[in-house]
Amino acid sequence: MRAEPSAKSRSRGCTVNECQTMIQRSLRTSMVKFLKEHMEKAGCKLGDNFIKAVHCDRRMGGHFLRGEGIMVCSNHINMQDEVNQMVIHGLIHAYDECHAANLDWTNCAHHACSEIRAGHLSGDCHYKRELLRGFMKIRGHEQDCVRRSVMKSVTANTFCSETAARDAMEAVWDICYNDTKPFDRAP
Repeated sequence: MRAEPSAKSRSRGCTVNECQTMIQRSLRTSMVKFLKEHMEKAGCKLGDNFIKAVHCDRRMGGHFLRGEGIMVCSNHINMQDEVNQMVIHGLIHAYDECHAANLDWTNCAHHACSEIRAGHLSGDCHYKRELLRGFMKIRGHEQDCVRRSVMKSVTANTFCSETAARDAMEAVWDICYNDTKPFDRAP
């Protein structure tokens, strides 16, 4: 459930230990501190091993696993900014998991909603990141990026076909895109 690494990081990656060091740096950023603080206020404790560096077979920056935490794929990430984005993205999923009593990751609409929120609120789709990915659109880049990300993640869900993923995304788009909790507005 998430962030695609840049072209540079796809070719190199880093070791699990290097990635774990970057995760520790990430934990000191204001956005990560903010998200962790709001989760803890809501009674959702994050264990010491909730965010961890792992070697991934699939080409992805990382993913959130219910009951296990955030996995950052060291072999597909090379830069601190990528680790920060993956951690923030994963923490938004964790926040959703914590706050939605009935969140069901096998439900395409639930999954799409969390992906919309994570893509929109994490900064994954900032125009500079989009330019680095080769997407040069001047207007509407952020929503297009979020839609691409949602489709990539939700279609990877074995319970969601491409049609089901697209229908789910469209059905929940307005509500989920405009839901900025725990932020007052999209960062």
